[in-house]
Parts: sequence; structure tokens; C-alpha cells
Amino acid sequence: MELLHFLIDFILHVDKHLEAFVTTYGMWVYVLLFVIVFVETGVVVMPFLPGDSLMFVVGAMCGVGLMDYHIAIPLLLVAAILGDQCNYSIGRYLGPKVFQWEDSRLFNKRAFNQAHAFYERYGGITIVLARFMPFIRTFAPFVAGVAHMSRARFTAYNVLGAVLWVVGICTAGYFFGNLPWVQANLEKIIWGLILIPGLLAIFGAWRAGRQEKARAAQAP
Repeated sequence: MELLHFLIDFILHVDKHLEAFVTTYGMWVYVLLFVIVFVETGVVVMPFLPGDSLMFVVGAMCGVGLMDYHIAIPLLLVAAILGDQCNYSIGRYLGPKVFQWEDSRLFNKRAFNQAHAFYERYGGITIVLARFMPFIRTFAPFVAGVAHMSRARFTAYNVLGAVLWVVGICTAGYFFGNLPWVQANLEKIIWGLILIPGLLAIFGAWRAGRQEKARAAQAP
């Protein structure tokens, strides 16, 4: 329970924790940032780590000189890209291991073929948009690996998504993170960064499910 309480407090007050870490450990903060981003994007069992809020706060701290923007951005980019590549590789490796028996309860050949076709057709935009959705960004590269999305295609969109995510949110934090109104409402902004993309993802999945059922009902 203490660990859970600490994680919740860290996510909601990442600015205070990060500032305290910089004050105490200095340049080691960059190692911490690399580990957090890599683990969140690269380990499928760690989807709850702060991503969007962390990027925003890092940008804000760069804006007041507590961190170096030109060090933080490349470092976070590398962590985000390698994290997704790791997650994709895990999915690609484990998929055949778990689904090696076509008649097992764990494997559905038709579902696998549909997932593979989906990721070959829409996987690019899925990988890019998933970067901005907590939880989804952790599972999307893993599923892409399981579905055997081609590595070259995955890598291209992985890099594009990482650039838009890291540079976009960090730069927003750099220019707007230290405005008085933003500082006064930072906790609400963090909640928004967590909840709004998640709700949009849930709504999208619900709508896609309804459309799939409607198509199945109309099929002869």
C-alpha cells in the first residue's frame, strides 16, 4: 500500500518530486528520466508510470534553468524509441511462443489474421496516436509485435510518434509550464493529461465494437 501511495503521489506531484531529485542528485535526474520513459514504453507490465505529465514538467523545468532542454530532449527521444522497440520485440517473440498451438484456447487464427491485417493497414497511425494515450502507448507496440506488423514500418512510425510526443509536450511545458495560471492548476492539468486521452480511447474502442457488431449483424 505504501508503494501504491507513493506512485499516486509521484504521478500527481511529479513536479515537486522531480525538483527535489534535481536538487539532491543533480545530473542523475537524466538517468532517472531515461529509466522512467523506457520502462513505461518498453515493459508491458508498467503502463501506470507518468509519461505526458513527466514530459510537460521536464519542459517547464528546462524553461527555468533547472534542467538542460538540449540534453533532456535527445535523451527522452532515445528512451521512447528504444522502449517501443523493446516492447514490439517482446510481443513479436512471445506471440509465436504463446500461440504455437492453433487449437489452443489462447490462439484464434482468425483474430490473429485480423490483427495482423489491421496493423499492416492502420498500424502506423495507431502507433503515433498511442503515444499520447496513457496505458494504450504501453500496449500498442506489444500488440503490433504479436500481430507481426513489419519491423521497418513499425520503426518508422515509432520514431515519428516519439518525436511528436517528446518534442511536442516538452516544448509546450517549456513555453507554458511556468505561467502562473498553469502552476496554480498543474494538478488538474496532470489529471487531464491522464484522463482525457484514456476516455477518448475507451470511447473509440466502444464505438469500434458497436460498428463491428453492426457489420456482423448485417452479414448474410
